[in-house]
Amino acid sequence: MTGFGAAEGAVAGGRLRLEVRTVNHRFFNFAPKLPSELAALEGDLRERLRQELERGHVAVQARWVESPRAGDAALAVNLARAETVAARLRELQQTLGLGGEVTVELVARQPDVLVTAAADGVEVTFAEVEPIVARAAGECKAMRRREGAALAAELAHRLELLEAAAEIIARRAPERLVRERDRLRASVGELLAGAPMDEGRLAQELAYLADKLDITEELVRFRAHAAACRDALRADKPVGKQLGFLAQELGREVNTMGSKANDAEIAQQVIAMKGELEKFREQLENLE
Repeated sequence: MTGFGAAEGAVAGGRLRLEVRTVNHRFFNFAPKLPSELAALEGDLRERLRQELERGHVAVQARWVESPRAGDAALAVNLARAETVAARLRELQQTLGLGGEVTVELVARQPDVLVTAAADGVEVTFAEVEPIVARAAGECKAMRRREGAALAAELAHRLELLEAAAEIIARRAPERLVRERDRLRASVGELLAGAPMDEGRLAQELAYLADKLDITEELVRFRAHAAACRDALRADKPVGKQLGFLAQELGREVNTMGSKANDAEIAQQVIAMKGELEKFREQLENLE
């Protein structure tokens, strides 16, 4: 599902901003873009986000809003600069005939003679970054939950349409068997041309035909799968894979009902159900 979350906070004397973006993906696909100071934390960051987001393409970008400070700084002397400053001061003294001495204090006060140099690079621990990650992931999950609620409502609507079509088929099925019985009896009567009819043999053929066309088991399984879909949609956990499996089973039952239809209205309902199932599967691609 699509999601976005961002957070920032103090890290290593600076201020870090972290953004998490997610789009649809079958698996958890981590794509970080981190400053060099956080490169060593990529593994920790991946595992932390995997705890929050089970699947999706997860793009993470971190940047410094305020630059971090090195832990320890050393004071250094720019000797080349100091020599140049001392030489220029003595030259000025001679040219203008000035008295006094060119002292260390005088030279040291000049710009760029004494400089600070970082002894080591910035060290960032995951413990400093983790609260920022948690807040950004929380915002991202909240957005995904809102999208998920809308998707669940859409999927529930598709299930209603599927179940309504199944009920039409269930009501139509007994009428179809009676009609087939009457058609078979009439056909046999025409063939016999008034001769006595073997009612026992006819009953056997009718029983065989009824068993061949019976879709009671398919309707029972279809209703059970639809009920399982509704339970999954109400669950507070990722259900995309579960619903994908159930959609496959629903399709199996619909196909079987279609192969046993032998009735124009049932065939029309089956075609409509296949269309709704396709829309159901398309929406599942957006669900975690």
